[in-house]
Amino acid sequence: MWSQIRGYPLRVFFICLIGVSLENMDQALFQFVLPQIVREFGWSVAQVGWYTALVFVLAGSGIAALGVLTDRIGRKAVFSLSMLVGSLFVTAMYWAHHTVTLLMLRTLGFAMGGIQSPVVGTIVVEESPPRYRGLLSGILQIGYPLGWFLASQCSLLVLWLVGQQAWEAGAWRRVFFVSLLSIPYMWVIHKYLNETKAFLAAKARRAASVADPVGGNPAERPARWSDLFSPELRFKTAMLFFGEFFHVFAYGTTILLNLYFQKARGWSPAEAIALVGLSYGVGSIGYIVAAIVGEFFIKRRNVIILWAWLGSLAFASMIWLTDQWWTTAVSYCLMTIFFYGTTAVKFTFIAENFPTRLRATGVTFAGSLAVNLGIAFGPLALTQVTTWLGGDLNAWNIAYTVCGILAIFVSGMFFLTLSADPTGLDEG
Repeated sequence: MWSQIRGYPLRVFFICLIGVSLENMDQALFQFVLPQIVREFGWSVAQVGWYTALVFVLAGSGIAALGVLTDRIGRKAVFSLSMLVGSLFVTAMYWAHHTVTLLMLRTLGFAMGGIQSPVVGTIVVEESPPRYRGLLSGILQIGYPLGWFLASQCSLLVLWLVGQQAWEAGAWRRVFFVSLLSIPYMWVIHKYLNETKAFLAAKARRAASVADPVGGNPAERPARWSDLFSPELRFKTAMLFFGEFFHVFAYGTTILLNLYFQKARGWSPAEAIALVGLSYGVGSIGYIVAAIVGEFFIKRRNVIILWAWLGSLAFASMIWLTDQWWTTAVSYCLMTIFFYGTTAVKFTFIAENFPTRLRATGVTFAGSLAVNLGIAFGPLALTQVTTWLGGDLNAWNIAYTVCGILAIFVSGMFFLTLSADPTGLDEG
């Protein structure tokens, strides 16, 4: 194994892992100060849901457009650009004192930063040895929980430096300056990462092809959204999209757990932030185990379903059976290990279903667009149900059961409709 991945493939993996971890750290900072934002801006729980939905619908559309751009101008250029622009928009939220300004910056920051996940995933898939591309692209997904863990530690550090009183009085805004740490990483990308061979080959074929007035050879023309709905791809595209959508719909409800712990359970900011950060850090274990199991022992589609449903049991346990910090932490960690850990397999499984010339477009649509719509409507549904039921602890728990746990089960049903042996990875 080592002889096949050492050298440039391993360098690519670590460059992408560090980059996506930093970008996820930047985007997670917002969630760790959300309770303070809600208090300062005077938002209701219902407004949190609507604003979250608006941000992620708009950001998801932007990411989808950038996915097509990635298949046209290259993976490296978009990767590097996202580090700079995404981080600057996050930092700029420090100066946002009106809801419209804050939401605008949050949308732009997430659109530019969010494109990084499908881009780095595509890079690793295309530059890894075939036998280990699933393993490496799967382990790459730990950049997400690592980013959240880093964001939690930075938030706790700022909280400790300024003190609880100053934090509640507005010093929480200083957290956004942490995002500036990501910008120098552009130099690493520029210096040590090459454009992928698969993209350069596809670009060369397009350049060498002769223009056809009736549309040309589909294997040679630039990627288009309509190609995802050709007869041979439309069923896979739809099932992958809805499977991912409902999975992330459930996940979207969990991004409000920091708010839930502080508002519904009455915990302090330090207790809530520490719990969420710890759970994401421990959850990275599940990503690695899922990637290994999906690569060597069980087909990836089956790991997706098994991990998701085990995670739903842990999710239910956390909501209904725990009330103390440590018991909640155990259930939360088990949830992140399994439920969140499916991401280590889902990206590779989705990528395997699309040919090279459509891979970033397909992954962006069935992956990132579905992710952003799911993460938009999950919190919206949760907050609406919570408000409708009265807003107390029991209302939150029922809402999490309906909008979180049930959605995970539905997601698994969509993945069951797909073949466990996808085709498309080495085509085109």
